[in-house]
Amino acid sequence: MNADLPSSQAAWLTSLALQADAAPCPACATLPSLGWEAVPSSFDRDRLEEVGALYTSDPMEATLAEYHPGPTRYWSADAPIAPKFFPYNRCTVWRCQQCRSVFLRYAEHGGYYEEERIRRVTPALVVDAEPDAS
Repeated sequence: MNADLPSSQAAWLTSLALQADAAPCPACATLPSLGWEAVPSSFDRDRLEEVGALYTSDPMEATLAEYHPGPTRYWSADAPIAPKFFPYNRCTVWRCQQCRSVFLRYAEHGGYYEEERIRRVTPALVVDAEPDAS
């Protein structure tokens, strides 16, 4: 996160997403990505530029807990985007060079595979929640 941006990751992420064009460019429009999904192999990743990361410098500090205060789950399109919770705390932040749409990306590691996932940042869904310290 850049030091001259808002102090919280949630504020920074919201501010960044609010700078996007009202309508995504044709390439970004093909990515519904309101919830997490695999990055389609047909998507031109070079359209996106990395603008930051939400993870801490010490990965052992990052929680594996998810944040779902309501009836949402990991794949829900309306699930809150809570930067201090999993999987957001393991994400890099990317922006389309054309329409400035903002996306979160991370690699899901399974038993025998690795899958790159992506989610579009919807400013209204970004929350500044804190993990339980217990």
